[in-house]
Formats: sequence, C-alpha cells, structure tokens
Amino acid sequence: MNFQNKRNIIQNIEDYDLNNIEKDNFWGMHLIVDMENCDKKLIQDKKNIYEFSKKLVNKIEMIPFGEPVIEYFATDNPKASGFSLIQLIETSNISAHFADNSQRVFLDVFSCKAFIPKKVVEVAKNYFLPGKIVSKLILRGIK
Repeated sequence: MNFQNKRNIIQNIEDYDLNNIEKDNFWGMHLIVDMENCDKKLIQDKKNIYEFSKKLVNKIEMIPFGEPVIEYFATDNPKASGFSLIQLIETSNISAHFADNSQRVFLDVFSCKAFIPKKVVEVAKNYFLPGKIVSKLILRGIK
C-alpha cells in the first residue's frame, strides 16, 4: 500500500462529507489529529485525559476493551515528556501523546468500524482547548 496515494488521504476532515466514501470500499479508518497551543493544565491532568478517553469511545460508538492506560513518559526528555494514552477498542485502538512543554497533543484513532471523524475533533476540542488543529483521515486498505 502506498500511503502517498492521494485517493486514500482526506485532509481537513471537518469539511469533508463522509457520504462521498463508498461503503465497504476500505478496510479501516485511521484518523490523525495534531493539536497545538492546548491548555497546559488540561493536558497534564490524568483525570481529564481519562474522562476524554471515556467520552470519545462513547461519542464515536466504539466498544472499549478494558480501561484506558495512561502513563507519564519521557521524563528524561523535556521536549517529549508528558502523558501517553492507549485505549484498546474491539475494532482496534485510540492512542495519544500529550507533550507538556510544547502544549501539543498527537491523537490517533484507528478502527475497522466506521466512525465520524468530526466527532473525534469535537471531543478533543472540548477537553484540551487547542488553538490550532490539523487533521487527516487515511482510509486503510482502500480498493
């Protein structure tokens, strides 16, 4: 699979009409969301990240497999230090890293069950108050 194939990458998902995607024409959806200038207190709050994970799973109608794992990483690297999140879902996973010093969040949602990407962005905005969001959707296994 050539990931540079423009047919399977959708930029600016908030403006995209998902009805344009043929049903059963792809194996899975991989949403990549980069957020900048997030509220520092919110991205450093483990409880807020936990609640975000729970809300997101519910909002995009996924079934969680266990509890989210949220751990603080990269303490020896100030550029990268922050919480990381992984939430397994029955159809794949949700992962994120919250970079304290740069106030950035890097969020990925991958699922072979279709979901509405705009809902992911809406939940993320509410929990982390980013100043800027850049997102793209990759349709994996597109025919």
